[in-house]
Amino acid sequence: MRIGFIGLGRMGAGMAANLLKGGHEVTVFNRTPGKAEGLVERGARVAACVADACRGDAVVTMLADDDAVQGVVFGEKGVIANLPNDAIHVSMSTISVALAERLTTAHANAGQRFVAAPVFGRPDLAATAKLFIVAAGASDAVGACLPLFEVMGQKTFPIGNEPKAANLVKLSGNFLIASVIEGLGEAMALISKAGVDRRRYLDLLTSTLFRGPVYKTYGALIAEENFEPPGFAAPLGHKDIRLTLDAAETLRVPMPFAAVLHDRFLTLLARGGEALDWSAIGRLAAQDAGQEKR
Repeated sequence: MRIGFIGLGRMGAGMAANLLKGGHEVTVFNRTPGKAEGLVERGARVAACVADACRGDAVVTMLADDDAVQGVVFGEKGVIANLPNDAIHVSMSTISVALAERLTTAHANAGQRFVAAPVFGRPDLAATAKLFIVAAGASDAVGACLPLFEVMGQKTFPIGNEPKAANLVKLSGNFLIASVIEGLGEAMALISKAGVDRRRYLDLLTSTLFRGPVYKTYGALIAEENFEPPGFAAPLGHKDIRLTLDAAETLRVPMPFAAVLHDRFLTLLARGGEALDWSAIGRLAAQDAGQEKR
């Protein structure tokens, strides 16, 4: 397929590279042109503007937040104004449910197709094509995108015909991950203040009760206090919990622990944690308990 790829951050660069490996013709665009150099060496073309990345069968956006997505999608030089009729915009960013609804309507009015396909996985999984992809949209559009998803991820989960459903599922998943991070942080603060080694404690947990990759990955980051460089930056975690609460308010679903997590991220950011991984909220409990940084 002829693909445009917009957004070459730590996630997007690996995903675009895997599309090239899969034999697709890829044109990339990023606000910082230098990030495309490695992909050019692998055969990618560089678009001079967003419009130049929208000439093919589909355009993929992998951007930080709602503002970034709206900035490249709307307007005379944006995706909607330049994507061919019946072509597909594949939004793989973690965005609000409200924006997903707006994009669905705008693309339909322009005679284009829209698929929401946010991903679970950190940059290492993006680079090795091991992402889990949650896809939603019209069945024909999702089906047309499967060759792309197959080379970027290890499994795709079609979740329904309404694109916004994929974004809601993604937000709910990030809420659960953040809940695990907070729980691990509090538990490790408790045992470590009593003199128990955090690494041995983590080995016990992940060898018995909690064998999932979320516990292993984030437990290790917290035990080692390895929060730099960020695989997923703290401001993005804060943003995702805020969007979860927005969706919960719209649907009238009380989520009291999501409100706690929102405040934990706000505390981390207030203490200067903007450049840290979002798992750094797992350090707050130890700080609250008066434990010095390791």
